[in-house]
Amino acid sequence: MQQIIAVGAGSKAIGRRGAPLERYLLAATQARAPRVCFLPTAGGDLPRHITRVTRAFSQLGARVSHLTLIQPNTADVSKLLLAQDLIWVGGGNTRNMLALWRAWGVDEALHTAYTRGTVLAGGSAGAICWFEQGITDSVPGKLLPMDCLGWLPGSCCPHYDSEAGRRPTFRKLVAAGAVKAGLALDDLAAVHYINGKLHKVLAFGRGARVHRLQRKAGRVHETLLEPSDT
Repeated sequence: MQQIIAVGAGSKAIGRRGAPLERYLLAATQARAPRVCFLPTAGGDLPRHITRVTRAFSQLGARVSHLTLIQPNTADVSKLLLAQDLIWVGGGNTRNMLALWRAWGVDEALHTAYTRGTVLAGGSAGAICWFEQGITDSVPGKLLPMDCLGWLPGSCCPHYDSEAGRRPTFRKLVAAGAVKAGLALDDLAAVHYINGKLHKVLAFGRGARVHRLQRKAGRVHETLLEPSDT
């Protein structure tokens, strides 16, 4: 079973009271003592991010490691990633993240882990990276489409309810055919894919929603997807 869980915002979701997201992610692995690896690449491998995520998952009985690339902490990326039950990807600069992943072979190792059953998940940059395309602010002052890994169909835009430029930009791009139809994720909203197909729509905060954007006759049509119980 191949699973990807994409969350609208990672920094607001991990470490919340009750740990609703972490519990859902760990349950998806079906492991008794899940092995979790955090990839903080997009956020610049900041130690405080590593500490926060490690603490959040460790408190729930997970065995947590991390992979840093700016100051590499392992010579064997593939060995580390293939040993995991869950890989959580943090937010930040998607363009920089994917460039570093490709330079170090992280993308190939992640795909192998994915096909072998490791749950892949992430927030913001760690959400859009799995899709064919994403809407990113990797270039300062701009919201632009970019090609991503392409393991999930269509496009994805995070922070749909919390950053003013996201909704009009994504709608304009879809209407113009500049990006493929796709999903917009509010902060604390998420989607769970199994074997490349949408399995569940999730809300880890009150009012968090997932929006489907489609292009019809040169116009954008937006519909809400109802969340499942988490």
